[in-house]
Amino acid sequence: MEPLRIVAIGGGTGLSALLHGLKRYAHEPRQADITAVVTVTDDGGSSGRLRREFEVLPPGDIRNCMVALSEDEGLLSQLFQYRFASGRGLKGHSFGNLFLTALTNLTGDFAQAVKVSSEILASLGRIFPATEANVSLSAELENGRIVTGETKISKSRSRIKSIRLHPRVVKPLPETLEAIERADLITFGPGSLFTSVIPNVLVQGIPSAIRRSRALKAYYVNLMWQPGETIGFRASDHVQAIHRHAGGPLFDVAIVNTRPITARQRRKYAAQQAQAVVNDIDRLSSMGLQVVAADLLADGDIVRHDSRVAADIAMDLARRSRANRSKVRVLGEK
Repeated sequence: MEPLRIVAIGGGTGLSALLHGLKRYAHEPRQADITAVVTVTDDGGSSGRLRREFEVLPPGDIRNCMVALSEDEGLLSQLFQYRFASGRGLKGHSFGNLFLTALTNLTGDFAQAVKVSSEILASLGRIFPATEANVSLSAELENGRIVTGETKISKSRSRIKSIRLHPRVVKPLPETLEAIERADLITFGPGSLFTSVIPNVLVQGIPSAIRRSRALKAYYVNLMWQPGETIGFRASDHVQAIHRHAGGPLFDVAIVNTRPITARQRRKYAAQQAQAVVNDIDRLSSMGLQVVAADLLADGDIVRHDSRVAADIAMDLARRSRANRSKVRVLGEK
């Protein structure tokens, strides 16, 4: 059977965790064709420095996705993730970020640099920046302040009312729109709501392409509040924020966690006033969403999604979407 086509949209560690889980389905015999669409608004750390000094798109999130999809997690992947601990001008930079920056300057095209780097890493999927425009992010807070820059937005302690891109009108890659059109499943998240997920739907053409697509659309609800971004948010608040910024509903499915956060994990996050997201399933259902509930919490002290379970759910949804589309096609032929 033709591989299931999955488009995963987001950024940060959440997206790379999902991709890491999905890549085992991209090995031969290939069950999944994976496309990642990654936000490019990061302005902190190594990525931020490279943006300011070389006027390139931030490479960090895309580097993590390339490594997550790398067929071989050996020395080459470790090299791309290697971070210099010292050295004038080098301290804090990762080798992969520097490599992508150099390749962008050589080719004159960031998307081409990502493609070549993915080939070097033998990545089992395609990775596209949400836009090739050099965009920044600003947020309007509930107290009326305007905060500019992803790093400052993440550190804000006032609730976020809305975010926007600068410049306002930017376009996606044609390859992104084509992948969305052909997809069996389109996923969003998991990841920081306002700085990793929503910036993708602010790119002109992406929300309308998702609505036109016959794919099933699913959102992985975050496990915890994001300090400075989503304190007090329920699952439905996350979905509503995405729909509001996208200009209308996008999702068919909300994927929520059923495993309780441990006392040890809660203590670790207590200092940040972060608690587990309340999964208000009745509210999600009243919004027209099907709710998929599963044990999504990975083992360990850090609260994060289990990449294997998240990927299994994605594959199940993609199979269901493919089957439903086949039924519609057969009925149409009759």
